[in-house]
Amino acid sequence: MKMKNPKTGPKIVVVGAGAFGTALAAVAADKANVTLLARREEAAEECRRTGRNEAALPGIPLPAGLSYSSQAAALGDAHIVLFAMPSQAHRDAARRYGDAIGAKAIVVTCAKGMEQSTGRLLTDVLDEELPGRRIGVLSGPGFAADIAKGLPTAMVIAAPDRAIATELAEVLSGRTFRLYPSADRTGVQLGGALKNVLAIACGIVEGAGLGDSARAALISRGLAEMSRFIVARGGDADTVRGLSGLGDLVLTATSHQSRNLRFGITLGKSGRAEGSGELVEGAFAASVAARVAGELGIDMPITKAVAAIVDGKLDVRSALEQLMSRPITHE
Repeated sequence: MKMKNPKTGPKIVVVGAGAFGTALAAVAADKANVTLLARREEAAEECRRTGRNEAALPGIPLPAGLSYSSQAAALGDAHIVLFAMPSQAHRDAARRYGDAIGAKAIVVTCAKGMEQSTGRLLTDVLDEELPGRRIGVLSGPGFAADIAKGLPTAMVIAAPDRAIATELAEVLSGRTFRLYPSADRTGVQLGGALKNVLAIACGIVEGAGLGDSARAALISRGLAEMSRFIVARGGDADTVRGLSGLGDLVLTATSHQSRNLRFGITLGKSGRAEGSGELVEGAFAASVAARVAGELGIDMPITKAVAAIVDGKLDVRSALEQLMSRPITHE
């Protein structure tokens, strides 16, 4: 899979022409042979004609060497396939495109979530639907617009074998986009999923006007929840302190580019879930994580509070009262 130039190096196909998929395709196309696979031909043709994906990344020009397609056949000779659709669409996408993906291809999930119906990690979903393929995960603190604009960004890529992760990092990294390899697929995925839940919580704090001190407390206690959950699920505690844990949490809990933070702000201002708009990844992850935490006996009060608010079972004021009245314990 070693790459010498875009003509002879590995072919990369990014499945999903949303903002993040387009950004990853753009940065990888800087030095590789990349195709962005859209679900609709109209979307692929628009990108092909204008050199932009205005629906996903308005105003950002895309590399001239980037190819576009809506045909599953584009996957046939791909060495690396990036799944960049939302987490809840992964199983359907794997079933739709699975027959077209070569047996030796490495498939990398780039979503941050867990399957809501089963509570399974996305790598588990892909392992099940794409048997025999090597499955990796890309996560960490990176907004699509920043990546596509060439702003400095560092993220993590994990695979079952660290050597594969290292090679993926070398192929996919660009001049302003740096990937750090990891062998902890579980920790990297759960960090990405749970930070969305905590970003919603931070948004609730902001929307309710509770102040920056409350946000800082929530981030630190939320990180402790994340660590307990990741370790209980077999991940590495060190991963929590890295880019896919602390790094991604700080970004999404403080920047208004985060859809999860903005969703939480709406909840905080209204006091309840009604009328909060389309659900974001963190809303699905909160429900799954709260359920799994209950089954495993993991203490996750912030996550459970967010899940209850999103599900309409608890209003913001009642959730805050419950959190502040919990028994005092050692940190």
